[in-house]
Amino acid sequence: MFSKSCEYGLRATIFVAEQSVSDTKVGVKAIAAAIDSPEAFTGKILQILTKNNIIDSIKGPYGGFTIDKDNLKKIRLSDVVRVLDGDRIYTGCGLGLKQCSDNSPCPLHFKFVEIRDNLRKMLEGNTLYDVLYTNDEKNTFWLKRE
Repeated sequence: MFSKSCEYGLRATIFVAEQSVSDTKVGVKAIAAAIDSPEAFTGKILQILTKNNIIDSIKGPYGGFTIDKDNLKKIRLSDVVRVLDGDRIYTGCGLGLKQCSDNSPCPLHFKFVEIRDNLRKMLEGNTLYDVLYTNDEKNTFWLKRE
């Protein structure tokens, strides 16, 4: 459902958030390795996320990417999706048909509308904090499993 950019962007944002909790700034190489993403592609995604104020970039020898801890409860997963994929995930046809609509539905249209609505609620209802913490306890890192 998400583009590859969006998948990597969500994972990168969550990883940077997880590192930021420990006051650790991370570079592109570390992020790409942690989320199993090509380095150059990760760099471009991080540029977009930085430009849209999802992630902060600090230049210099002690620089890297970080997220202000106060923003962990403000940045919703839907913010990352919107920056990287726009709103098309909430409007597109489940079969990818351009002519599909409420007036001219494909066979899956109304079932997919329900799925899209639930996805929107989930993405808008969860912040980076929600992903990192369960019952106020930090989860173990889970973005890259062998």
